[in-house]
Amino acid sequence: MAEVLASLVVRAFYAYALVGAVFALFFVIRGVEQVDIQAGGASVGFRFLVFPGALALWPLLLNRWIRTTGEPPEQPSPHR
Repeated sequence: MAEVLASLVVRAFYAYALVGAVFALFFVIRGVEQVDIQAGGASVGFRFLVFPGALALWPLLLNRWIRTTGEPPEQPSPHR
């Protein structure tokens, strides 16, 4: 029973990592510029640094990439 559970956990981790790697590749190539305007024209070194984070946090970044409008968010603070 424990072996089956451990196998399922490991397979779920591998699936998460595989989907994350595919997403991170596309995100580093195109999505970074759409989510963060200041990352436009970023160097290859920056993209290598962003790749592991995009792989690990792909559900959050996918959500943000889908919701992005291409413009920075409006600051509600009156102290701008």
